[in-house]
Formats: sequence, structure tokens, C-alpha cells
Amino acid sequence: MRSSAVYLLPAIMALGACAHGEQASLPVEAGMGPNPTLPPPNHTVIPTINVAPAKGWPAGTKPTAAPGFTVMPYATGLDHPRWLYVLPNGDVLVAETNAPPKPEDGKGIKAFFTKRAMKNAGAATPSANRITLMRDVDGNGVAETKTVLLTDLNSPFGMALIGNDFYVANTDAVLRFPYKTGQTQISERGVKIADLPAGPLNHHWTKNIIASRDGKYLYATVGSNSNVGENGLDKEANRAAILEIEVATGTTRLFASGLRNPNGMGWQPQSGVLWTAVNERDELGSDLVPDYMTSVKDGGFYGWPYSYFGQHVDTRVKRQKPEMVTKALVPDYALGPHTASLGMAFYNGNLFPKQYAGGVFIGQHGSWNRNPRSGYKVIFVPFANGNPSGMPQDVLTGFLNENGDALGRPVGVAVDKAGALLVADDVGNTIWRVMPSAK
Repeated sequence: MRSSAVYLLPAIMALGACAHGEQASLPVEAGMGPNPTLPPPNHTVIPTINVAPAKGWPAGTKPTAAPGFTVMPYATGLDHPRWLYVLPNGDVLVAETNAPPKPEDGKGIKAFFTKRAMKNAGAATPSANRITLMRDVDGNGVAETKTVLLTDLNSPFGMALIGNDFYVANTDAVLRFPYKTGQTQISERGVKIADLPAGPLNHHWTKNIIASRDGKYLYATVGSNSNVGENGLDKEANRAAILEIEVATGTTRLFASGLRNPNGMGWQPQSGVLWTAVNERDELGSDLVPDYMTSVKDGGFYGWPYSYFGQHVDTRVKRQKPEMVTKALVPDYALGPHTASLGMAFYNGNLFPKQYAGGVFIGQHGSWNRNPRSGYKVIFVPFANGNPSGMPQDVLTGFLNENGDALGRPVGVAVDKAGALLVADDVGNTIWRVMPSAK
């Protein structure tokens, strides 16, 4: 009997020959802003796979900050840092994390290729499963100390502090821990307040949380269990959604849905409205579909999987539902096709020039399904009167070298107590700190 590898060989050869054949016909900027260009889908037998190989930063190198700004490492030597949270006393927390085992998400030839691509992108290492506390003791913009605040977690991601209660979103549940200002280690076991959709499939495993301003609720992002429902919509219960969790009781309800893979969240400073950054679907060509950020309406439906960017029908969905397409809300602002826009932080500090007030920083992890590549940078979108008011501006670039290798990949972003921008780089294993250049 011949091995399965022999049967896979023609497909692997075909992949190598065809993975880069399809190309974008539009610049990535065409898929940005409130009215992005949405060309017809480009269906291909084999999807475009164009992952930037993960290399890390050579000694003495760093990303490129926008004119008028400088960037320095805040902390180095981390293990796949993905998400950031700044405590009121200025301590910075980072979730050192990666995907949990997903035995049902690794079957079939498509999964075979996906695993190879993720390994090439540096996303196949075991999860450190910890939250590390970093402290800048002397205020020079560099963390002098790193201590493990929490360990033995389960692919942790989002974090939130409400009073003396510290909440962590594991991939399968939200846990609560006691916290006192200034402490550097939590030894108590966490108390589960709510389950989150997980299981052996758990395709999009990252779960972010943010507290309501009155501290009564947590909002949790949960990505889909598929690209476009191909694993069955019975696997998508409470997924592709933002959930509202009542802190006192753990009661959970669906707050907004049809959001393929929401990650970053933030309260817009002027309006007080919740916004989220969402990764849209793949395999419709290099020009589709743009990731986006949007204000989140209670009860709002944003299209996935039946339609994208409002009411553009995705014909790949096996069971069409026109009545759901009719309900689909148009996102507020496109962030470019396949940019993998993950991190999101509204600027409420005083260190940056005044034009940054109320605007939002977006960490773009970078594409795998676009030729040429998109993302791999941090951008800023200005806001006025609570809404986007201009096109994106590059803040931190240079994560790809001239050979197309990924020296780093930005993920979570946060504003520190002094008003500087922090960026988690999960390939460079570094937290970068961006601030205005000295005059």
C-alpha cells in the first residue's frame, strides 16, 4: 500500500507552482477607508499562499518609525508576545501565548497546507501560556524588570481589570483573579465566570475582552470556526461574534454577530462607542475581502458568512439566507484586504501631537492570502467627532526586509501611562515603544 505522502506529492508540486499565480489588480489602499473598492471575486482552485517567512530581527536592527517619531525596544526576549494591557500604575502586561491543540482543525489536504504555512510564519510553536508583568522602574522607556504574573493558563489572550479583580480570557473561558496594585505575581487559582466557545476544532482561538465603563460587563470577541462556514454552521454557535458577559453572574448573551474574526476592541474616547477590528474571509483573490474596523451596535449583524462588507453575497456558502444578507450592516471603515488587522488602541494620551487625540492605532499582523503581501505594519486612522476622518497613516514599518522575510509581525497595541505607543511583535519576541522624537 502506498503512503499518503505519495498521493500528496502532486498537490504539493501544484501548490509550489500555482500558489503565487493569482495577483492583486489594485493597490492595497483601494481597499481602505469608508468606501473601499470591491472588485468581483477571483476564485482559484488553489488559494494564494504567500506567507512571509519568519526570521526575527538581526542584532542592532529595529522597525522604522514615521517621521517625527522614534522607536526603541521596551522589552525583549519574550516568547511569542501577542496581546498587551496597561495597568493603572503603569505596569505593562503581555500575554505570551499561541494556539492550543486543535485536533479537529488539522484534517484534510487544506489543513496540511495551512499547517505548513503557519509554521513558515512562525505561528506553530507551543504556547507559553503565561502573562508577564513588565515594569519601567526609572521611567526611561525600557522595562527593567520582567516577572511572571500568571502561569499555567490555556492560550490566554485578552485581559481586563475591574477594581481589584483581574480578568483573563483563556481560549475556552474567562477567569477572575484577585489583584492588588503593584503586585508582581498572582498565586491564587482563577475562578471561572463564563465559558467561551472552544472545543477540538477552535479554528480562531484568540479571545479578547474589554470591560464596560461602569464595570458591570465584559465584552468578549470570538472568531469563527471556519473561513466561510465550510465546517458546518452548527459549529458556529456564539462564534463570529462579540459576547456580553455580566460580571456579577456570568450570564452571557450575543451582543453582535456576523463578525468573522474580531480581535481588537476599544471605547472611542469622544463618543464612548465600542469599536472592534475584524479579520474578514480569505480565498476570494488578493483584492478581497478587506479587513475592517467598525462601531459595534447591540444586536447588529455584520454579514458573515452570507455576505461581506454589507450585502455583497458570498456564493460559496452552501445554504444561502437572503433574509440575513438584507440585515447585514456595512462596516464603518475598511483596513485593506488580508492585512490581518488585529491590535486596536484609541489614543487618549497627551504625549503625541494633538491630531492623534481620539484616533486609533491598528496592528496589522500581515497577509498570507495576498500577492503582493499586505499589512506587516502599524497604522493610525484619525478620528473627528467620534468617526474616522481620513486615510490610514503608517506609524511603524520595516517588518519585511527586501527579500520578503518577516523580521517581525505586529499584533497587539496599547498606549502606556506616559502616552507612548506599545507594540507586541510575536516574531521578533519584542515589545516596541514608539514616541515623538526629541526636539
